[in-house]
Amino acid sequence: MSRGATRHMGERLLSEIVTPVVAVLLALACGGILVAALGRDPTALYALLARETFGSWYGFGQVLFKATTLLGTGLGVAVAFRAGLFNIGAEGQLYLGGLAAAALALALPANLPGFLMTPLVLAAAAAAGAAWGAVPGLLKARLGVHEVINTIMMNFIAQAFGSYVLVTHLARFETLHTAEIPPSARLARLELAWPGLRGAPVNVALFLELALCAGMFLWLWRTRWGYEVRAVGLSESAARSAGIPVGRRMVQAMALSGALAGITAANFVQGYKFYFEEGFTAEAGFKGIAVALLARSHPAGLVPAALLFGALDRGGFVINQIVPKELVDILQAMVLLFVIVLTQVVRRFVARRGAARVQARASEEV
Repeated sequence: MSRGATRHMGERLLSEIVTPVVAVLLALACGGILVAALGRDPTALYALLARETFGSWYGFGQVLFKATTLLGTGLGVAVAFRAGLFNIGAEGQLYLGGLAAAALALALPANLPGFLMTPLVLAAAAAAGAAWGAVPGLLKARLGVHEVINTIMMNFIAQAFGSYVLVTHLARFETLHTAEIPPSARLARLELAWPGLRGAPVNVALFLELALCAGMFLWLWRTRWGYEVRAVGLSESAARSAGIPVGRRMVQAMALSGALAGITAANFVQGYKFYFEEGFTAEAGFKGIAVALLARSHPAGLVPAALLFGALDRGGFVINQIVPKELVDILQAMVLLFVIVLTQVVRRFVARRGAARVQARASEEV
């Protein structure tokens, strides 16, 4: 391996692996200082957090359930990031995906076989998310309207529209959720295969999201379409000069991003509660942004990032006996903050090293 290739690999390792790990460690250290300032023992707190998340099968199952949703929304945001787009709308796309899934499951004949019902319901969730994601993509490609503003506003529209449809057409009696979907539309709980997970809502949607992660890796790094999407994300002008249809790729990337967020609703609607419920997203769409940033928008990095944020989400329920559960929100925010700061530090470090090498070569030639 040449010196240049070795240097490039080292810089990539520093950027994509070392930076997120250091960011997490710094966040945990700052969280420990905050816990100590509250007069509590940080060691006891983190020991409790580890024991209740990864120390038992039930706790681990809860982490996996929460991580499944974060993995899906994070993957959707990451695909948009690769195209140079900032999808803040995963929350709304997830919400409408759940609405479409429940609506179709209730509209189809209840005796429809599962091998037909389940894929149709999943497709409805993905289609709803894709349609909602394609709109800001079109506005960006055709009119240059910034996707951040569009997706934020469309989150509110999605929630208002979804709530209206629920209350006026789908709600059962005075509840804020639909009727339960037929058994043929449901996803199996993993406790059926592993009794140790009994009581934990983790279900087959976990394997669906892992498969989608693998598929997105192959699509982005092993196909021409993926290459063009990444090229658009790196430089629109260079991609346009190379003959890449920039606008089309933007719309496609945003639609795919929305589809990935929408189909994630299966974890709740088809695998947990078996109905669509108002507010079921619990801000998972916004947390998916943090997951994607921590993973450096790489499908392989999304799995550990989602597990971390899933564990913190689960931890909020168990650490409340020692400190306020809002500490988890602080930890998540600090992880995100340190990732952003350290990314800039690493970029400047690499840029300075590159400039120094160029200057050294110029001096040698002189």
